[in-house]
Amino acid sequence: MEQQGVHPVLAHVLYRRGYTTAGEALGFLARHYQEDDNPFRLKGMAEAIYRLRMAIRRGEPIAVYGDFDADGVSSTVLLTGVLERLGANVRPYIPDRVDEGYGLNSPALRRLADEGVRLLITVDCGIRSVQEVADGVSYGLDIIISDHHSVGPELPPALAVINPRQADCPYPEKGLAGVGVTYKIVQALFMEAQRRGYRKGDAWRPEDWLDMVAIGTVADIVPLRGENRVLVREGLKRLNRPERPGLRALYGVAGIRPGNVNTVAIGFMIGPRINAAGRLRSAMLAYRLLTTTDAGEAARLAAELDAINQERQQKTTEMQGWAEEQIPGDPAEEPLLFAADPRFEQGVVGLVASRLTERYYRPSVVVQMGEEESHGSCRSIPEFHITRALEQCADLLERYGGHAAAAGFTVRNENLLPLQERLREIAAEALTLEELRPALEIDARLSFEEITFELLEALQRLEPTGEGNPPPLFVTPGVVVQERRTVGSEGAHLKLVLSQGPIQMEAIAFRRGDLHDTLPDHVDVAYYLEINEWNGQQRLQLNIQDIRPPEAE
Repeated sequence: MEQQGVHPVLAHVLYRRGYTTAGEALGFLARHYQEDDNPFRLKGMAEAIYRLRMAIRRGEPIAVYGDFDADGVSSTVLLTGVLERLGANVRPYIPDRVDEGYGLNSPALRRLADEGVRLLITVDCGIRSVQEVADGVSYGLDIIISDHHSVGPELPPALAVINPRQADCPYPEKGLAGVGVTYKIVQALFMEAQRRGYRKGDAWRPEDWLDMVAIGTVADIVPLRGENRVLVREGLKRLNRPERPGLRALYGVAGIRPGNVNTVAIGFMIGPRINAAGRLRSAMLAYRLLTTTDAGEAARLAAELDAINQERQQKTTEMQGWAEEQIPGDPAEEPLLFAADPRFEQGVVGLVASRLTERYYRPSVVVQMGEEESHGSCRSIPEFHITRALEQCADLLERYGGHAAAAGFTVRNENLLPLQERLREIAAEALTLEELRPALEIDARLSFEEITFELLEALQRLEPTGEGNPPPLFVTPGVVVQERRTVGSEGAHLKLVLSQGPIQMEAIAFRRGDLHDTLPDHVDVAYYLEINEWNGQQRLQLNIQDIRPPEAE
């Protein structure tokens, strides 16, 4: 592929990832999406657009009902903004995580109906809210469900259900985020407005909202392949030229420079601050930040979100300690980790479960215990589909939903211990403990001589990287540790200078400061290649993902 201008290391990476012909590899690098992306291929779309168009024409009150995470907030901003552009009488509604819980809830639907709402459309939620939708219909609401989570055994009795995961939905891209499904609705609204010559439809294009699509897609950790990758690529262009005052203010508190926004910035700086609002306060704070046109209000809201995010970080660390106290004996002997405590905060249990799974490589369930009901969040490993496990416990749960790797549920307290026992039994039957070890997928073996700025520039063609399309991971065996020191708060990170022959490379191993005194002088390293910019100078740096004695098993 060198004849086509593809660096040989990049060609090797693409081959390892399944792009085995030049045509496949070049198509991926060109970021072409080959499938038919007509939004009307989504089951339920035609019925939804007809009802939305009717509501706009009649001036009927519409509610956009979103979730309280970054995917749900960005979806709510997107659809509410477009409906406003089309002249709709529309309002956002995002439930309170603690008082109302995830997804649709019947009291909220009744309130909205009593306040005059006639059409309600969900974004990023509702696919398993069978009873709640039935209640809403009885209150006089027409309900459209748009979601991307796993479909349950029974669909809600809604006017239309839009979810590419429906078994009989012909839409080819099944891995859209909630905001991706919402974007397809926006595309369909635009197509219909253009077809009918609707005047207000001429002043905007769906692409105007791709900044929201990129944020929600990356923050929800869906695979960045196919259509998702194209949407995020185009969204990043807009994020790097931010027009929203709220985004500019958010960049300021997060230390992000326009022009340097990538998927890492979304995943570790933008997304967490948006998520923090719904975790500890109200997701409507984030909604207001992303929709305000006032720079002063944007600055105030961004500062508030940043403070909430710092509080979230502190609570997560504290709650992780409490959860680890509940692990009996050696975590390596447990098929599933389960912690329940009234001290846990509902908005943080998912983060604690993520940390437990990352540290111990086990499915983890963390539950905030209430007076009568408890709310749990689950994170899992590739070997164990956590939502299918919850399906086997449906008789014990009030509600549940999620994906293969993450899920949430509500359970009555009298069923909490039986749930714990059953989940552990399911995990014990499905998992072989001695084989449960995390593995890194190495893309190529490199010598330090091959690491150049030219190579790094060639690897940029893989962007945007993320879930399903990770940055390339390289290994270099038998390097010498020339220098070592700890950096960061309380020496949390390990800074190294490594050599192979005459060539030296700087390296950073985040959260591995504990290795400072025990690391041998000769090691094998697995790493991402990146640029370290300091005082205006750029140097190549290895971002260490694993480090071990040479020739270790």
